[in-house]
Amino acid sequence: MFITLEGPEGSGKTSHIPHLVEFLREKGYTVFPTREPGGTSISEQIRDVLHDLKNAEMHPRTETLLYQAARAQIVEQVIKPRLADGEIVISDRYYDSTIAYQGYGHQQNLDDIRALVKYATGGLTPELTILLDLDVEVGLKRKTQNATEWNRLDAYTVEFHKSVRAGYLEMVKAEPERWVVVNAEQAWESVQAELRKTILEKLNK
Repeated sequence: MFITLEGPEGSGKTSHIPHLVEFLREKGYTVFPTREPGGTSISEQIRDVLHDLKNAEMHPRTETLLYQAARAQIVEQVIKPRLADGEIVISDRYYDSTIAYQGYGHQQNLDDIRALVKYATGGLTPELTILLDLDVEVGLKRKTQNATEWNRLDAYTVEFHKSVRAGYLEMVKAEPERWVVVNAEQAWESVQAELRKTILEKLNK
C-alpha cells in the first residue's frame, strides 16, 4: 500500500512519520518511509538545489521540472519496487505537493502540471493521502520556533502559502475517496493517534 502525507509548512508530517513506521512495524507490517524531494542519491542532490536559499532567482517552471526529475527517480528506484514486494510505503509528500505549490501557489496551469506529474510518476497514485491541515501562519511560526530546516520555498510570501493550503483543500473536495483531513493544530499526541487510526482502518479494508 502506498500512503502519502501532505500539508502546509509546519504541519508536522516529518515528525509523525517515524512514529507511524514504528507503530506499524510493531503490528507486523513491513514499512518503508521516504520523502520528497529526496529518497535516492540523485533525488537528494536535486533537493539541495531546490531548497537552497541562494537560488532565489529560480523560475517556477524550473522549480516544477526539478521536482518531477527527483520524483521520477524515486518512483522507479524505490517506490515501485517496494510496492511490488508487498511493502507499505509512507512518503513525506508526493505529487499533490507539486499541484499545491507549483500549481496553486505559483498559479501555473493545472492541466500542464498534472500532465507533468503523470509523466514523472508513470501514473502511480497513492491509495491513501492524509492532509495535515492547519492555519498557514501557525505553521510558519512553528517552523521558525522549532528551528527546523528553513528553505527557499518556506521563504515565499504568506499569500503564496495561503494559496497552497487552498489548493490542498480543493484537491480534497475533488477526490474525497483518497483523502483524509486531520487537524494538525491539535496536540501532537492527538494528531499521531488520529493518523494511526486512519491508516489502520485503510489497511483493514
